[in-house]
Amino acid sequence: MSVEAHELPLHVERDQFDPPSGISALRDRPGLERVHDSLGREAWLVTRYEDAREVLGDATRFSNARVPAVPMPGIDEEQMRAGQLLALDPPDHTRLRRLLTGEFTVKRIRRLQPRVEEIVTEHLDAMEAAGPPSDLVTDFALPVPSLVICELLGVPYDDRDDFQRRASQQIDLTLPMEDRGRVAVESRAYMSALVDRAKADPGDDLLGMLVREHGDDLTHDELVGIATLLLIAGHETTANMLALGTLALLRHPEQAALVRDDPDAVAPAVEELMRFLSIVHAAVPRAVVTDTEVAGQPLAAGEMVLVQLASADRDRALAEDPDHLDVGRAAAPHVAFGHGVHHCLGAPLARMEMATAFPALLRRFPTLATTTDVARAEFREGTFIYGMRSLPLTW
Repeated sequence: MSVEAHELPLHVERDQFDPPSGISALRDRPGLERVHDSLGREAWLVTRYEDAREVLGDATRFSNARVPAVPMPGIDEEQMRAGQLLALDPPDHTRLRRLLTGEFTVKRIRRLQPRVEEIVTEHLDAMEAAGPPSDLVTDFALPVPSLVICELLGVPYDDRDDFQRRASQQIDLTLPMEDRGRVAVESRAYMSALVDRAKADPGDDLLGMLVREHGDDLTHDELVGIATLLLIAGHETTANMLALGTLALLRHPEQAALVRDDPDAVAPAVEELMRFLSIVHAAVPRAVVTDTEVAGQPLAAGEMVLVQLASADRDRALAEDPDHLDVGRAAAPHVAFGHGVHHCLGAPLARMEMATAFPALLRRFPTLATTTDVARAEFREGTFIYGMRSLPLTW
């Protein structure tokens, strides 16, 4: 089964930077909306900010683990869930997350900043040496976070073309499920080989640390699942934020100048870009554990709930004039990184990468501009993580 781009479910549609007008209108209606997900399964759609926080923040009423797994040929359900934090509930989720949390603290991420700055500078040097025009996606936005996550995990950077291709296909909702299943099998085989290598000779990277310090507590499949999730999430999300965020800033030159020239403006700007863009359309589905209600809407045990993050982050309950990008506004407690026990583990790393990359790019090329009016076709539609296929720039 596949989904054509023009037949995308409402919760994954976009109008360039914005959620579609149809989904925005749902926020003003009472209750919740009955929709179908990308696999045709019925679900209740949550579009308002407070309702989103309620669902995402209550793992006892709304379960990640009880959502039926999507069958993948060649991978059984137990293997699919092993190590996949987003497919687990406490206490299984708590056990695995506790092993990883120390590697993603703000203090630990600060130690990585000098290396991230080096990586950013190297790619800006290459762009400058090659001269304009440049495709920001292929020359900067994608390779920078890919190299960072490869070094963090211990994944050979020479393998990036293959793992980037597999990651892109795994989150592509327009591909037939058979193709996505085949790619998932390939990805598991690749990660399994890396885990075997780490077991034989654990390095100083994250995978090596897990083997050395927790090898007796984690199964092989759990190690594979953890590494797969971190690799995909670690480069797909930040890469698309760098591309979309750059375009958003270029369309607001006065705000781009603020990010470029005022170091104190960078951190709030990152939060505002996260809120405004919310590139993960929706949180992974939750299953209702027991009869309950949200926004006055009765929900029966076993039903499925989808939380539309992009809509929630454009709610007037969160920010004044939410459809307007304002990097100078006080940082709003957005849900672009999720909320509750499944709040994005790598958020400190993503924030640091963006806070490093955006001002460095704008300082290096103060006359940065798109080569043409970016057409809708260059936005990457039909994927779980929204982004851009290309972004041609000049200076």
